[in-house]
Amino acid sequence: MDQPEDFQSGAEFRAATARELLHRALENLSQEHLKRFRHKLRDTPQDGRSIPWGRLEGADALNLAEELIQFYGPEPALDVTRKTLKRADIRDVAEQLKEDRLKRLGPSSSSLLSVSEYKKKYREHVLQQHAKVKERNARSVKINKRFTKLLIAREGAASVDGALGPADERETQRARRSDTHTFNRLFGRDGEGQRPLTVLLQGPAGIGKTMAAKKILYDWAAGKLYHGQVDFAFFLPCRELLERPGTCSLAGLILDQCPGRSAPVRLMLARAERLLFILDGADELPPPAPADAAPCTDPFEEAEGARVLSGLMGKTLLPGARLLVTARATAPGRLQSRLCSPQCAEVCGFSDKDKKKYFHKFFREEWLAEQAYRSVKENETLFALCFVPFVCWIVCTVLRQQLDLGQDLSRTSKTTTSVYLFFVASFLSSAPAADGPQVQGELRKLCRLAREGLLGHRAQFAEKDLERLQLRGSKIQRLFLSKKELPGVLETEVTYQFMDQSFQEFFAALSYLLDDKGDRAPADSVGALLRGNAELRGHLALTTRFLFGLLNTERMRDIERHFGCVVSERVKQDVLRWVQDQGHQRAAPEGTQETEAPEGREELEEEEGELNYALELLYCLYETQEGAFVSQALRGLPELALERVCLSRMDVVVLSYCIRCCPEGQALRLVSCGLAPTHEKKKKKNLMKRLHGSLGGSSSQATVKKTQASPLRSLFEAMTDQHCGLSSLTLCRCKLSDSVCRDLSEALRAAPALTELGLLQNGLSEAGLRVLSEGLAWPQCRVRKLRVQQPTLQEALHYLIGALSQSSALTTLDLSDCQLPEPMVTHLCRVLQQSGCRLQTLSPDLSFPNRLPLLSCTHGCSLTSVKLSAQSLQELREVKKAKPGLVITHPLLESHP
Repeated sequence: MDQPEDFQSGAEFRAATARELLHRALENLSQEHLKRFRHKLRDTPQDGRSIPWGRLEGADALNLAEELIQFYGPEPALDVTRKTLKRADIRDVAEQLKEDRLKRLGPSSSSLLSVSEYKKKYREHVLQQHAKVKERNARSVKINKRFTKLLIAREGAASVDGALGPADERETQRARRSDTHTFNRLFGRDGEGQRPLTVLLQGPAGIGKTMAAKKILYDWAAGKLYHGQVDFAFFLPCRELLERPGTCSLAGLILDQCPGRSAPVRLMLARAERLLFILDGADELPPPAPADAAPCTDPFEEAEGARVLSGLMGKTLLPGARLLVTARATAPGRLQSRLCSPQCAEVCGFSDKDKKKYFHKFFREEWLAEQAYRSVKENETLFALCFVPFVCWIVCTVLRQQLDLGQDLSRTSKTTTSVYLFFVASFLSSAPAADGPQVQGELRKLCRLAREGLLGHRAQFAEKDLERLQLRGSKIQRLFLSKKELPGVLETEVTYQFMDQSFQEFFAALSYLLDDKGDRAPADSVGALLRGNAELRGHLALTTRFLFGLLNTERMRDIERHFGCVVSERVKQDVLRWVQDQGHQRAAPEGTQETEAPEGREELEEEEGELNYALELLYCLYETQEGAFVSQALRGLPELALERVCLSRMDVVVLSYCIRCCPEGQALRLVSCGLAPTHEKKKKKNLMKRLHGSLGGSSSQATVKKTQASPLRSLFEAMTDQHCGLSSLTLCRCKLSDSVCRDLSEALRAAPALTELGLLQNGLSEAGLRVLSEGLAWPQCRVRKLRVQQPTLQEALHYLIGALSQSSALTTLDLSDCQLPEPMVTHLCRVLQQSGCRLQTLSPDLSFPNRLPLLSCTHGCSLTSVKLSAQSLQELREVKKAKPGLVITHPLLESHP
């Protein structure tokens, strides 16, 4: 390749020469020939595009030449002009242009295939190369038969400010199935009419991002996607490029994917807006390099793979090209900050219907698929985990082996970790008894290889790596490692990688628990792993989850039995101490209120890490499935705060489990949280059902709709568990729907430890507040401190104030920022003077501190920020005289706590 300066000067020379040749050819045309040329140019589009007729009609030779150059580029404009001249039967000028170009620009440019001719050849090549995909067991299947449609939600379809209500209230916010229409919408125009050039497709490990990206490439080649918009699409696996030795250029990477390396690369790059690059696994990209290693700006520059990828992502390289970037969703902000105005979309996995389709595609035999599907569906937790396609594949693989033996996977697997462990154990059990010790030893070595690669950011291993650990040619190598041959300079290069990246992370986590007969990890290895992953994000996040899951007492016994080694209890204690230390390190000073919005990219990334930290830690604790361990761990985290999180169905399951196990004095705060789109589409009623409803069945159906569970019902049910120690719950800016209010009201009647409740700016309806008041007035309700901020309720507060006379526990009420009209204040004063009202305090400064331990209750009542008339103030003073022990806080009253 030429050096950048040489290429630039050469490109400028060729462009100037092409412009000169084009001007000369068109100036030699007569007015009649020029008119005929314009019409032929309009009627025969080039590569699906043509210059608008408004810019062609009436253009003279000079203007027409400039339009061609601006629209197609200098050299492609020569090709278009020569072919149009031939179609207009002006063959002498066409031949002269061909000869002049050959003399001035040389034979190389004219001997290359044109972009239009090569496009068809390249599409056929992509269809041939990607028609089949290799499964983890090395079997090749057609991509159209194996691909099961996933759910994909575009950014904005599931806003964190969305209501926590039933699915049918968010009909327009649903995730869409990954069909051709959805893939086309990824680059569709937004609400302002702008079309994004970068799309970030994110989701957890194994969710199917790579398969979706390959399906997009295949459908484009088949002519189903981006018709008339994209001429060439290229698939770039980031991890392989990052581990590729030596340097490369973007032009070279394009040639590697082209048949015969005869692609007209320069012509293709000249029209960058017609190119699509699919960057798979971009979260593997290391942090930005120093200033002396800035991203590439020239597609022909030889550089390290990381610089080339950074140039594409940051739009310093081919800024007009389209990018489809896939990445794990562990810390999306860190990646988004490196992209230029990305349109984000989330892969949500399989719906329940899609799970069933996947089982039938996997097993093929109808009866076997039904038997396997029913056995998994009986276990609600395991069935929920199957929304991840790779977990679904593991489950199906093990079931296919175990069903004949009468064993049932659903009895033993409740978490992702247990599914992976059961998968590995099934292969160990299938080995002959005589080979057991050897296979166990090889598996421990495989764990060591996985950990070394993970800590060294390596996913590909050379044959010498396997020989060093005596794994080459072993049964374990054939089961869990896939072989890949790459053409080298002198000979074929052979590399190995785990059948899936998540398996490398699982075996790496497992390595920390194995005592390899004196060759175990250093004493501080687990501590080093966790301290290096202080934010629980990045490429170690899944490994950390697996580590927690393997600490379950039953799982540890399984490891000892299947791997033939002793598992150290010390690892479990080290992890527990680390979790508790995290709580102390993150404790903010007392009195800290909402923080100011950070400024700058680094501050935003740091804030995002904090927001995702709590949920990621809850996932880790959930993986243990050990209540005593979770309770001990949460003692170091007295307040759990989730802010601006769009909670998926699995997120709610995880949160509910941890709350069920939380210790006494635990606080939970949900701020600006919403729910991800539901997976299932609402079924349309057939004609007979609609007629039945209109003739008398409507009342029963309305009752069913009224009692529909809210998406947070499992969380509220966890609060009522007799072992739940949750004492404080704050819901802020969560737009609580009526169904959520109903389920929360039911929980208030039975929650054994809940003494504080905050409802702040939640858009409560009158019906929602009424049903909440009923729960607060229930004799068994233990809520003593209640804080409500809802300026728009006004008259609806009548229900809440009415509950004061019935509640036997409520002693502190904060109505700050609520608008109370005079009649409402009068009603409040009447209730306060009733003998049944036990209210003692209305004081915002004594309720709901940001950090525990909570302050004890004193006598008082707060109406801070409430505008009161003279009559209302007089009524409140009379209440104070009647009840001297009641503290009412208001700026115009001479009383304070």
